[in-house]
Amino acid sequence: MATTIILIELALVLLFIFIGARVGGIGLGVYGMLGVFVLVYGFGLAPGKAPIDVMMIILAVIVASAALQASGGLEWLVGQAAKFLKRHPDHITYYGPLCTWLFCLVAGTAHTCYSLLPIISEIAQANKIRPERPVSLATVSASLGITGSPVSAATAAIISQDFLGGQGIELGTILMVCIPAGFIAIMVSAFIQNHLGKELEDDPEYRRRVEKGMINPEEDLKNLQVAEDNPDPHAKYSVWAFLFGVAVIVLFGFVPSLRPEGVSMSETIEMVMMSIAILIVAVGRAKLADVPKGSIFSAGINAVIAIFGIAWMGSTFYTGNAEAINNALSGMVDAVPFLFVVALFAMSIMLFSQAATVMTLYPVGIALGINPLLLVAMFPAVNGYFFLPNYPTEVAALGFDRTGTTHVGKYVVNHSFQIPGFVTTIVSITVAYVITLFL
Repeated sequence: MATTIILIELALVLLFIFIGARVGGIGLGVYGMLGVFVLVYGFGLAPGKAPIDVMMIILAVIVASAALQASGGLEWLVGQAAKFLKRHPDHITYYGPLCTWLFCLVAGTAHTCYSLLPIISEIAQANKIRPERPVSLATVSASLGITGSPVSAATAAIISQDFLGGQGIELGTILMVCIPAGFIAIMVSAFIQNHLGKELEDDPEYRRRVEKGMINPEEDLKNLQVAEDNPDPHAKYSVWAFLFGVAVIVLFGFVPSLRPEGVSMSETIEMVMMSIAILIVAVGRAKLADVPKGSIFSAGINAVIAIFGIAWMGSTFYTGNAEAINNALSGMVDAVPFLFVVALFAMSIMLFSQAATVMTLYPVGIALGINPLLLVAMFPAVNGYFFLPNYPTEVAALGFDRTGTTHVGKYVVNHSFQIPGFVTTIVSITVAYVITLFL
């Protein structure tokens, strides 16, 4: 009887996740909160722990990132990247994904790739390189940057005291493991991408569009447009201010002794990023009133609401059934701990959020006694939402490739992002595991 009730609760949790993901926006948050209500008042479970600390970190990072956008710093960064990519068109499959990855490492969100994807696509097309190769990998690489970023919500969650921070894992460990793992994964995937698909001029869909006049290769080569420097000379100062804040966080993460006694890394991130927003606005000569008006602030608030509802629902379900869940999983994980990777990957597909996946499943991994360093190596597995081609960055990438080479196949799951997604995930986890063996 007890098992039946748990399965019903699990089915409801998955249903609310599915509906919330389909609705989009704040759907995950509000349907997750509805799930909390049903579990507590319908099934009598005690409320789990709300992810307040993680939400506060995300809010602090959002304010700093939104200040950077309001100061014109984000546009300035895009301009620099665009000029670099234009100078190295033959290596666009390597440099394009690296640029979107680096943008995400600095900003903590994959949505920064929107500005670069059309640039990458047009440069590839103008130089007769199949755009699918760099565009699909660049989209996946942006997400991979989240699990190596010192200011992403997922990293903030995993190093909090309630998660791996309480197991002795500091920010420095995450960066030392996940950044080189991500870089190597992108390089390996780029090499593979360069050998996938027909050459652009032999692709039937591209040729069809050229014949119909939808694409004019000669004019495209002549009129290739890329983002230019922001005319405001103060914009780059706001970028340096933001990077200074990131550097301070990294310093405190690598050298915990610099933090006052009793001050956690989570609290440090909150204080630094909220404070650095003042410097960003000052040197960038922006108005504080413009900070909450940008797209980054809006997207960030959606993330906070989503994590509030979905993570609290996951926590409530897990804590209310912890003994049964641990007993069911312990044998499997004890025998093959790396099977936990599959659970992380599958959950990220449903949640469309690395941070929410961490909040939902990492307590289970910790409770099962999985080695904390092994859980660090598994961190890239939370990037599995590329599996279904309906995440905003993937939808944008499909639209930005005017040649039609970046596509979704007849069976939906046979799309352009699958191979780079699986390659980067598998390689990054493998490399991360090897690195942890030396820590």
